[in-house]
Amino acid sequence: MARDVYQLFETAAGVAAIGWNGVGVTSFRLPAPDAHESERSLLKRLPGAVRVAPPAEVRAVIAAAVRYFAGERVDFVDVPVDPAVQDPAFAGIYRFVRALGWGETTTYGGVAAALGRGPEYARDVGQAMARNPVPLIVPCHRVTAAGGRIGGFSAPGGSQSKAAMLELEGVGSPAVAEAPAQRGFEF
Repeated sequence: MARDVYQLFETAAGVAAIGWNGVGVTSFRLPAPDAHESERSLLKRLPGAVRVAPPAEVRAVIAAAVRYFAGERVDFVDVPVDPAVQDPAFAGIYRFVRALGWGETTTYGGVAAALGRGPEYARDVGQAMARNPVPLIVPCHRVTAAGGRIGGFSAPGGSQSKAAMLELEGVGSPAVAEAPAQRGFEF
């Protein structure tokens, strides 16, 4: 399968979307309130992708995501991801963050330090998290800002959604900046 394909699916938090090709998952969109929003978001990343029935390995990822948003402890570390669609400069950051387990958090600066970089590299970590093509599979929600703050989150619902995912994993609520225009997941 040379071109990108995708599928939408229902979770307890809304409608999510997953895109894949013959190598692995190329895009994952966290749940949005409706299918149109999820599909539009995925197609921005994968223009021209075609909606198809997923093969068994992708159905397994979908089933795991459904279980995750239902509150089950799920690990996505073995899900194949197509690295060709990732920014090569962010590959090391994604590898490190992908190894964070259920309920395990770190900060942008913590990732920088773990990678042997100085505190100024925390901005690059933040940019990598914002551009993460496969959130949940690369669990960017587990990377927070310094000082107990939640930090940004570019998924539907913004920081409120990030806080809800962390709460789902049993992590205490980091401080969330109020953003009245953003709606969070409702579990």
